[in-house]
Amino acid sequence: MENKKTQNQPLSNINWIKRDELKPNNYNPNVVAPPELKLLKISIQEDGWTQPIVANADMSIVDGFHRWTVSGHKEIYELTDGLVPVVILKETDDNQKKMATIRHNRARGTHKVLEMSNIITDMVNDGLTGEEIMKRLMMEKDEVVRLLFQAGIPKSEIFKDKEFSNAWQPK
Repeated sequence: MENKKTQNQPLSNINWIKRDELKPNNYNPNVVAPPELKLLKISIQEDGWTQPIVANADMSIVDGFHRWTVSGHKEIYELTDGLVPVVILKETDDNQKKMATIRHNRARGTHKVLEMSNIITDMVNDGLTGEEIMKRLMMEKDEVVRLLFQAGIPKSEIFKDKEFSNAWQPK
């Protein structure tokens, strides 16, 4: 049942788009091993398309890169004449696009540490705070610190701890 609240949700607007109109993003840290990729292909062959690809307004893929990849295989391509189901998100800035990809992928697959470190570093360089990254990506402080440390950014530059010990009392 659709109502006013649901009709504005991206999922209410699934479009079948030629796979070649989509493009992978250059920051996806998610990896899938070959056996799981083969399983994904079998899943689409046997069950059909059960999940759309999620794309930004510029047609860069947010979630579904591996579904998009197997959609180029002859057997999958022929199922829908090269069309793939796509949900398009509203236009956002680059940091939001990266965050959307990470949020969609964190519960599935694994992330390469160096790529994650690069993405988090880019966000910090663009002015996001450590606290904002933690909140919006549901990361623990230690995880953000480790990823930034990997890029050579010390904790003290990102988390300006405002708590002071009682060891020193100003007069």
